[in-house]
Amino acid sequence: MPRGRIIKALSGFYYVENEDGIFQCRGRGNFRKRKLTPLVGDWVEFEAANKTDGYVLEMEDRLNELVRPPIANVEQAILVFSVESPSFNPVLLDRFLVHIEANNISPVICLSKIDLLSGEDSSLIEKYEEDYKKLGYEVLKTSIYIEETLNQLKPYLSGKVSVFAGQSGVGKSSLLNALKPELNIETNEISKSLGRGKHTTRHVELIPLEEGGYVADTPGFSSLDFQNIETEELSQFFPEMLERINDCKFRACTHINEPSCAVKQAYKDGLIASHRYEHYAQFLDEIKNQKRRY
Repeated sequence: MPRGRIIKALSGFYYVENEDGIFQCRGRGNFRKRKLTPLVGDWVEFEAANKTDGYVLEMEDRLNELVRPPIANVEQAILVFSVESPSFNPVLLDRFLVHIEANNISPVICLSKIDLLSGEDSSLIEKYEEDYKKLGYEVLKTSIYIEETLNQLKPYLSGKVSVFAGQSGVGKSSLLNALKPELNIETNEISKSLGRGKHTTRHVELIPLEEGGYVADTPGFSSLDFQNIETEELSQFFPEMLERINDCKFRACTHINEPSCAVKQAYKDGLIASHRYEHYAQFLDEIKNQKRRY
């Protein structure tokens, strides 16, 4: 039975790619009864009489799965955050990083629109860049108008399935257009009244690159909840906290009010960036409030 990967899902059709080409398929009828929904990125078994009339029959086990964007088997996340227009948003970046860490996906932080950077803002961005690099994160600075910045991104995409994600208006689609001009993905300018971009991407699709990998341009969004993360798990998704958890006095330490907390001490000693600890405390409080509402 043929095997392939879903590279696009649109209007009830799944577009499955293998060495013989791309096949337009519908989902098997019993998927709904089994509460299964094929996602872009899924490896599936299918049958097709021709390229436009096929059926997805079985789905293979997933390495991971993201809800927003709805995609499976992602190896790498390119988190695109503009330095200006809209302004850099470290709270949202840390929110994304928590979710990426929780799904065991390798993140690459991509600071876009660096051609707009100047003065004090430049020093602030450099400080954030230094903080994230110290944690072991890959940080790239890009501009669609500076070719060498695009060239430094290409090796990261080679041979991998990557998802491009980030706040609306940060230039994800423009960046993909610059990497592969024939895509001609629709882009919109930032809304002056709202200070954020319009949602220009309507569906998730894996796009093949000359470097041998795939990228997914995903619908923009400005918030992520923590419904699938427990309070005691959150610190595991902050690398600088994870390495110190075993040194805390209490096993279920939340690193807020407990005595002899190695994480709090590291924060006080300046070994954990203040914005990272503050965002952790904010996310922890959010998770606690979510649990109370249920």
